[in-house]
Amino acid sequence: MEKPKANLKDIQMLVLDVDGVLTDGALIINGDGSESKSFCSLDGHGIKMWRRAGLKVAFLSGRESNPTKYRAEQLEVDYVFQNCFDKLETIKKFLEQTRVSAEKVAYIGDDLPDLPVIRYVGFGVAVANAVDEVKQYADYVTSRSGGSGAVREVIELILKSSGKWQNLINKYLS
Repeated sequence: MEKPKANLKDIQMLVLDVDGVLTDGALIINGDGSESKSFCSLDGHGIKMWRRAGLKVAFLSGRESNPTKYRAEQLEVDYVFQNCFDKLETIKKFLEQTRVSAEKVAYIGDDLPDLPVIRYVGFGVAVANAVDEVKQYADYVTSRSGGSGAVREVIELILKSSGKWQNLINKYLS
């Protein structure tokens, strides 16, 4: 059975994989064992605009990482899930708790663990550098790679489709 296609105007929740989507996927392990990640500032500002539009955002990562936690705090991300080995089960429980239907969710991923969620939600997105199988099943493939503005691209697409973009940028035009 094919999932119903989302109307972008109805998207209420943006759920993001972290490694390979918000970052380029590189993991920097320092000499002391701590970890570093590079996040795209365009994506960060896009997330702030998304939240300013009154919409919710969640990070859903298969790995536990302090840089992910800190970035989520900086951006005031509504929900953060780390160490998710079964992302589909996590998203199903989460949506049940928040009473958001899967059709009203956009998810951005890049690798095979993201595939079940991409197929489940209303608007499944693959970043440009995602593996082929993820691109094959995605509703949309970004022109930008993970860690290089792909999240911002999707945020703008959805906000423009819903008529919310112009109100958000008016503050920069006055």
